[in-house]
Amino acid sequence: MITTVSYQSTRGGESGVPSSRAILEGLAKDGGLFMPDHIPQLDVSLERLAGMTYQEVAYEVMKLFLTDFTEDELKACIAGAYDSKFDVPEIAPLREADGAWYLELFHGSTIAFKDMALSILPYLMTTAARKNQVKNEIVILTATSGDTGKAAMAGFADVPGTRIIVFYPKGGVSRVQELQMVTQKGENTAVVAIHGNFDDAQTGVKQIFGDAAFGKRLASKGFQLSSANSINIGRLVPQIVYYVYAYTRLLRAGKIVAGDRINITVPTGNFGNILAAYFAKQMGLPVKTLICASNDNKVLYDFFKTGVYDRRREFILTSSPSMDILISSNLERLIYLSAGCDAAANSALMKELSETGAYTITDAMRENMADFVGGFATEEENAAEIKRLYDKTGYLIDTHTGVASAVYRAYMERTGDETPTVIASTASPFKFSRSVMEAVFGNQEGRDEFSIIDDLSRAAGLPAPKAIEEIRCAQIRHRRECDKDGMEREVADILGLS
Repeated sequence: MITTVSYQSTRGGESGVPSSRAILEGLAKDGGLFMPDHIPQLDVSLERLAGMTYQEVAYEVMKLFLTDFTEDELKACIAGAYDSKFDVPEIAPLREADGAWYLELFHGSTIAFKDMALSILPYLMTTAARKNQVKNEIVILTATSGDTGKAAMAGFADVPGTRIIVFYPKGGVSRVQELQMVTQKGENTAVVAIHGNFDDAQTGVKQIFGDAAFGKRLASKGFQLSSANSINIGRLVPQIVYYVYAYTRLLRAGKIVAGDRINITVPTGNFGNILAAYFAKQMGLPVKTLICASNDNKVLYDFFKTGVYDRRREFILTSSPSMDILISSNLERLIYLSAGCDAAANSALMKELSETGAYTITDAMRENMADFVGGFATEEENAAEIKRLYDKTGYLIDTHTGVASAVYRAYMERTGDETPTVIASTASPFKFSRSVMEAVFGNQEGRDEFSIIDDLSRAAGLPAPKAIEEIRCAQIRHRRECDKDGMEREVADILGLS
């Protein structure tokens, strides 16, 4: 018997919200994030899960959180999402290299881990709209540090009853990431480059969500906003699946026995991906340590080390742009949990962050985060790890996975912890080909992006993914740009609001 799970805001303004409505709203009306009223426990044994396909594991995990979806509805969403758009039948295969297990989350249509959740979100959202008799057109509004935008647009392109508007930082994403976005087809898609960084884009989107007058203006024209960012619980729940799946693949391969603990290392920016691993642990998955890997923008490393979250620092553009984030939105969910689900305490800390740029958690809250260990890798350490792993094993990883791998090696050397470890490999090396090739073979300055990709293909012994081939000669369709304070005007213009 599945216990009903409802959702509440981390800031206390809403409670008793069914999952379908939480997915539709994206962000709570008080600016908080939706959280389940309890984290359900896995009700199928790990041994049974080890005999299941990815799709079957997805159902067993997601049914526990999305309890107002019928079995038929949820299974239809899963079947529609995890199909031949992924280039391997396992959906998320594990690759062993130099003693660690790399969980390849980049086999979807946009070759990044965001596909894992954003392939299913449109199905969840349109099903939720039907369940809630929504007549308005749903406008997906999202900020991206490079991957979410393309994956969301690919998922929502020409989905009836939806529009999608993506904001990204001009100059703050890789050339391949930018080309993937600005060439996106679909009459309901729009992309806007902002003159600022990702945090500016994310803050601007949150401000639009919080503008009640603009919301009324949208409603009068038959629109309502929703989000495809990892703040949406419909993004977070599907991400839990692949950590459960990874454990059961190790079990199936005889690398562990049921009950053995594993470590999980995640390259972390907005904190959603590692939070999903934490949820998996809370559901009963045997996880020992969650290793939170940061790049030079090490706001999370400093937080776990000191208990102080402080975004008042230089924003550094790195070769791992999806992690170039100083305001990790999903951390609010962990703050809420660590405060004993005290919405008032969480709300006060978020207010302090907004007003002063920093906050400090209590010692008790830090103790409640003992599952997490922070680490960071510099640009030089990242490049060195990519080269080291390739030279030793022939396995090429991207610049985000490089950060995670470097942080894991440093953690293992420091602690001597030899627990079997899964490293979330969040993007194909082809998505960051220039940086990967420079790490392994030296300076690529002056070279065309696609000639570098061809060399990378030869080095990896793999053909370039379909997602890369599609953008070689694709037409640029989106050319909008705006200042960070002009985002709401852009939304109004795109939607034709008078």
